Amino acid sequence: DSELEQAKSLLENGYKNAAAVIAGVVLETAIKELCLNNGIDIERKRLTQLNDDLAKAGVYNKLQQKQITALADIRNNAAHGDYDEFTKEDVERMISDIERFLLNYSS
Repeated sequence: DSELEQAKSLLENGYKNAAAVIAGVVLETAIKELCLNNGIDIERKRLTQLNDDLAKAGVYNKLQQKQITALADIRNNAAHGDYDEFTKEDVERMISDIERFLLNYSS
């Protein structure tokens, strides 16, 4: 939660790229934890594969899976310097979507 607060603060101060990366770390950590809690192996798997595994296991539905994919895309664009691929508003939505995801799925 403190990392999401940090992401919000960065975003408010004009650092949308750093905010997206930090929010993405929170998302990835939550996905890994959810996998572990559901007996899904996380060894050497990317976020997209973990996301697919969670949907296949019925932990969440296809719509949630697609949303995670979209959030991961924002994070990847930020991490790889593709800053024109997303907006400040995308990062704002990303943070609120991650907050909602954590409320619904974290232990």
